[in-house]
Amino acid sequence: MDKPTIYIDGQEGTTGLRIREMLAPRDDLHVLLIPAEQRKDPSARAEFLNRADMSVLCLPDDAAAEALAMIENPDTKVIDTSTVRRIDPDWVYGLPEISSEHKERICQARRVANCGCYPVSVILAVRPLIEQGLLSPGAPLTINAVSGYSGGGRLMVEDYTAAPEAKRKGDARHPLCLYGLDGGHKHVPEIWQFSLCEKQPIFVPSVDHSFCGMVVSMPVPAEFFAKRGIGAKQVYEVWRSYYRDTPLVRLVDPMDEALRDGKYLDLDALSYSNFVELSVWGDAERGLILVGRLDNLGKGASGNAVQCLNLMLGFDETAGLC
Repeated sequence: MDKPTIYIDGQEGTTGLRIREMLAPRDDLHVLLIPAEQRKDPSARAEFLNRADMSVLCLPDDAAAEALAMIENPDTKVIDTSTVRRIDPDWVYGLPEISSEHKERICQARRVANCGCYPVSVILAVRPLIEQGLLSPGAPLTINAVSGYSGGGRLMVEDYTAAPEAKRKGDARHPLCLYGLDGGHKHVPEIWQFSLCEKQPIFVPSVDHSFCGMVVSMPVPAEFFAKRGIGAKQVYEVWRSYYRDTPLVRLVDPMDEALRDGKYLDLDALSYSNFVELSVWGDAERGLILVGRLDNLGKGASGNAVQCLNLMLGFDETAGLC
């Protein structure tokens, strides 16, 4: 049987490069690499896009739309890592852990819109609690999120590391910065749709001077749980049942001591991995804090795209990821 061929349109960007790194050691598929001098040649790109069994678009929104218009081969499957098709009903949302039924939809899909990095933690933490009746779907969700600067793509990476003093110190030149303060962040629509929340969440993203770490926290007051007395253990048990067959979700038992020095939950603990970690903190009287940690280029982008690629091509979903 011939090995499936993969073409990454945008192979030099942060997401594309990480996908190439993940696929390079594998002998069960073949990655098509367009020569550097042809990367901006529309006819050459079209040839690669249509020759591949799977084209992965690692491009900005407009460029991804242009690439899609070039694909005429009905047998070419597509994973799009850009934003605008994530809530398009003609595409399957690329987050396999939503449910076993949703994973099967990805397996059968020809067009998958890869999830955004921030939504992974929110959707996977909140959706099971609403489905199982622990959390009110009308809870006004507030999301506080911090990402490493690689989440902003090549230009942000250059901005954070270009200063000579930053290079000498091996550090970035900017402190933690809030952004998206107008409430219009591009990830909000998919969070709202797939978390099952009835109200649009308030989302406060920020960028830190780490490279690819990410931590997302959601404080939920006690009155928005289904009844008094629901604490961390009950949330953990719902998660444990819901994610029992999901190899890339890791749960922190509330009985475990998971904080550094008993105080700190570090931003970059899952950097360069392809897992998402869910934990819950607080108490039943005051409320709980739901937390997700991941690598924004791993489970938040490239790793999740490879997971979807594996499912769509009939491989084990963790191939090349664990």
